[in-house]
Amino acid sequence: MRFIKQSTALLAVCGFTLLSACTSITDLKTDLSERVFGREVVDMEPLTEFEANATAKVVWQTKLGITGNYDLAPVVEAGFAYAASADGDLVKLDAVNGKQLWHAKITEKLTGGVGVGGSLVLVGSQKGVLYAYDLSGKLQWMSRLSSEILSAPRYYDGMVIVRTGDSRIYGINADDGSRKWVYDRTSPALTVRSSAGVVVDGGAVYAGFAGGKLAAIRADNGKLLWEASVAQPKGVTEIERIADITSLPMVDGPLVYAVAYQGRIAAVDRASGRVVWNRDISSLTGLSHEDARIYVSHAIGSIYALDYTTGKTFWRQAALKNRQPTAPLPMGDRVAVGDVEGYVHFLKREDGAFSARVKTDNSAILPQMAMISSDTLLAQSRGGNLYAIQIK
Repeated sequence: MRFIKQSTALLAVCGFTLLSACTSITDLKTDLSERVFGREVVDMEPLTEFEANATAKVVWQTKLGITGNYDLAPVVEAGFAYAASADGDLVKLDAVNGKQLWHAKITEKLTGGVGVGGSLVLVGSQKGVLYAYDLSGKLQWMSRLSSEILSAPRYYDGMVIVRTGDSRIYGINADDGSRKWVYDRTSPALTVRSSAGVVVDGGAVYAGFAGGKLAAIRADNGKLLWEASVAQPKGVTEIERIADITSLPMVDGPLVYAVAYQGRIAAVDRASGRVVWNRDISSLTGLSHEDARIYVSHAIGSIYALDYTTGKTFWRQAALKNRQPTAPLPMGDRVAVGDVEGYVHFLKREDGAFSARVKTDNSAILPQMAMISSDTLLAQSRGGNLYAIQIK
């Protein structure tokens, strides 16, 4: 969902069927880009000095390949790291030392992050092809879908659940790639092009959509269970009325949480679809949770810690304004976020104060980082590098 090329904001918008709010597509892109990212890179908050109480360091790194404008999130599973590049590289690494175990070269552009499950490694392409490899790197099957795949496929109970850029969600047989069901819906005329994927839990698929809608779908047959309004579009122009859920929902016990750009964060009852609480926070990259707290990156750069039952603010870290932070990654006593200049910041869990900071390359950290262990994370940069970063 992050539309940037290193430090320059790059907008990707789909659905140009209604353009009454702007005189041209160029004007539309410029207007929305300014609203999402701020008008100038110089508007970024300068990094603040602080007294570190921990040490963050890169324990290994490897060059993979550029990601372009796609959010190719890496994943860690059973001590192994899996990642992809836009140039068609798919790799399996030892998560402890970064040693490459195998490398598959796909002859088309990869646009969705990697998914792992059911002894399969899954990745999607710009042409809408879902690739399934086994854990040794051998191609098992391919399945052609309706449009580009912008997010990580998910494995669940013998099926692969995957979302395409045209807002369709597919249930694919994990044995042979055959299609079992498809969930389809209409979208507003103007939406933010994003890498929002799906979360599968307890037999239900949860997905956020344009217009601030959160849907729960049966994982076995693709039938809609309920739909909830996380945010209501408001404003005069088409741009002002964008209230899209551009990040992954988050499941915790009886509730599922979602946040919309130019909208709200909401807690929704998983059984009924009833909104339990909501509050006005806008986000592009999304949220996470740990130990009864929700962490969310605001669209303008603040990091919030909220109570999961009420949405009440525990703390807010405002020193990352316009630095386009990633989704927060809780790590016990600390919360990690990456930014547009390649920094990874570690905040104290209790009050949000800075604890440590480390620099990678000069390109943006992709929105979703992954946990390797309780003190080590995996981050992928838009410049094409993978970093294992340890905090002590």
